[in-house]
Amino acid sequence: MGKPTGFLEFARELPLDRSAIARINDWNEFHEHMDEPKLKQQGARCMDCGIPFCHTGTLISGMASGCPINNLIPEWNDLIYRGLWKEALDRLHKTNNFPEFTGRVCPAPCEGSCVLGMNNPPVTIKNIEVSIIDKGWDEGWVTPEPPKSRTGKKVAVVGSGPAGLSAAAQLNKAGHWVTVFERADRPGGLLMYGIPNMKLDKNQVVLRRIGLLEREGVTFRCNTEIGKDITAQELTTDFDAVVLCTGATKPRDLPIEGRNSKGIHFAMEFLHSNTKALLDGTEPPITAKGKNVVIIGGGDTGTDCVGTSMRHGCTTVTQVEILPKPPLERAKDNPWPEWPKTYKMDYGQEEAAAKFGADPRVYVTTAKKFDTDANGNVSAVHLVEIKWEKNDKGQFIPVDVPGTERVLPCELVLLAMGFLGPEQPLLEALNIERDPRSNAKAEHEKYTTNIPKVFAAGDCRRGQSLVVWAFNEGRGAARECDKFLMGATDLP
Repeated sequence: MGKPTGFLEFARELPLDRSAIARINDWNEFHEHMDEPKLKQQGARCMDCGIPFCHTGTLISGMASGCPINNLIPEWNDLIYRGLWKEALDRLHKTNNFPEFTGRVCPAPCEGSCVLGMNNPPVTIKNIEVSIIDKGWDEGWVTPEPPKSRTGKKVAVVGSGPAGLSAAAQLNKAGHWVTVFERADRPGGLLMYGIPNMKLDKNQVVLRRIGLLEREGVTFRCNTEIGKDITAQELTTDFDAVVLCTGATKPRDLPIEGRNSKGIHFAMEFLHSNTKALLDGTEPPITAKGKNVVIIGGGDTGTDCVGTSMRHGCTTVTQVEILPKPPLERAKDNPWPEWPKTYKMDYGQEEAAAKFGADPRVYVTTAKKFDTDANGNVSAVHLVEIKWEKNDKGQFIPVDVPGTERVLPCELVLLAMGFLGPEQPLLEALNIERDPRSNAKAEHEKYTTNIPKVFAAGDCRRGQSLVVWAFNEGRGAARECDKFLMGATDLP
């Protein structure tokens, strides 16, 4: 619980980020570290709240409230306050295989449900989490822990993103021989190619942990696509169990006039190719340099497109959001401990505002058509403001507001409007039953598909979601898979 009176004595404080103007000149992580005395003070703010909602991991109004992997947050806050860093790391690893990932990219639903947050700024849980694991690596406390014995069972994990990595880590702990198949040239999935380097360093953070998994006995087979390089039949024949963790990678399109113009790309195409070029030491095939950039979509992926465009040296950047601008404080219909739907400037918007003078987002606005020049390149986007009204079925739909049309010049358009579900060829090849949203049909907490010995977890089962939910599902699928293989399981 930290210090009983800590929340009264110490204000919430976070380490300063690197200057927005300075950091757009490189691809290094933008967060700075906080010194230990201040971290102890922040840990001291964790109050004796009686019922710590921060680690409940429930869904309220369709959004996460508390930590989906049930991190023992009050316990390691108290240990940090008392200076017991190694013990805090041990507590953290009990529930979280990869705290260096969640501590960097998770939106921290734990902080949204912190009891202190009812009437004060919440505890800086996410920063304390990443500080614990970073110190663990620095001090050499994070070392390979291969299983003491092997079961002889072989498990294939398809996809090396968050769900796949957590499933592989847990199944390896149980003593099974785990092979992770990844169609990209490097392992990590979303963590490698979906999140930019300045937010999550690939060599110093992602590949460091993957290297540890390899030393613990996990095998990674990259450049291997099931259905092309290996048949689905081989997969089910050669392995005792299969865990599908392919993600929800089918992007939502925008089929409006001019969509086929050159220079219009899905966000992940842009982000993936940029990170690959950065790691390969080559020039990115899609660049925002010297261009007016329009990003359609206001979520985290859109923000990453803003930050990447800023580092390329774009001329202007505009982020189009169809939803209204959130309020500065919780609305009455968004009470604690729900996720607070309040206005914030993320790193990409901070950088754009620092250089261009304003938040790049325009709200309650949508695109109606794209203009194309004589060479087939996109040259402008037509925007219109909308309002949300109920249709005859009682559903809210966007309706154009007459007289609000405007045209923005642009030479690069990035579509960041979310994802519709998993790609279907592998599911079809395995004859996996789908739910109405095209996801692999498998019950939460069971993860079993209609095909014997084939499990599904993460976004390919639940749809597009948070990284931390993928970790939750990967761990859960590993538990159920181990139970299937051995008749019982000790995995949490």
